[in-house]
Amino acid sequence: MTDYAEPSVPVTGGAMPLLGFGTWQIADADAPAAVSAALEAGYRHIDTATGYRNQRGVGKAIADSGLPRDDLFVTTKLPPDNADRVRATIEESLEQLGLDHLDLWLVHWPPNGEARPDVWEQVVQAQRDGLAKAVGVSNYSLAQIDELVEATGAAPAVNQIKWSPAEYDRAVADGLRDRGVVLEGYSPFKASNLQDPTLVAIAEAHDVDTAQVIVAWHVAHGFVVIPKSSNPDRIRSNAAGATVTLSSDEVTRIDGLGH
Repeated sequence: MTDYAEPSVPVTGGAMPLLGFGTWQIADADAPAAVSAALEAGYRHIDTATGYRNQRGVGKAIADSGLPRDDLFVTTKLPPDNADRVRATIEESLEQLGLDHLDLWLVHWPPNGEARPDVWEQVVQAQRDGLAKAVGVSNYSLAQIDELVEATGAAPAVNQIKWSPAEYDRAVADGLRDRGVVLEGYSPFKASNLQDPTLVAIAEAHDVDTAQVIVAWHVAHGFVVIPKSSNPDRIRSNAAGATVTLSSDEVTRIDGLGH
């Protein structure tokens, strides 16, 4: 059976598979089937959030899979509106997911658009207490990440941001890498034109589809990518993109679709 635990990138406490399964907009009632299909397809990294209201459904699929806990990388997120109840939120997430720890816990958005080092300090404390192996942020700017590090001395392991070839910004990618922060991209297909001639030509050269090329491009860069689908065929097809090896020239051509 295919297993997409690799390729991965090191994060605090382990390795984060570059291919993950996104669950945004998947209802709690539909999450068990979708996540089960992803796990059967070989995904070993599952991304959810308190704000998605599907943690119980995700947890049911994890429990039903029979996979060893150490074989899975599970991420969920703290909503900005819960900035005043950090510890209660992670405890609720663990209860709903049926887990005793997360592999990664993210601050979903900067609360009120602010970095909030005081909130980050509590997130880091939850990590110290063993509730999450790694902690990070989502939708933070480089300046906001710097503010967290300057105030607390603790750098986020990950910044999950909207990312795709169309949104590629080398300054952002380099800035995160220089800070030792893993870039994780969400909505990889949303901003991309899947009929773009560059993507189509590269897809034809590899006998794959353009969505698979986009997944392959993330992997080639070492970016984490979390495609989302509820269709089992599409779930499997997206994953197969992680096995496509692009040439450096092809990666550069795809980079050219961005800023």
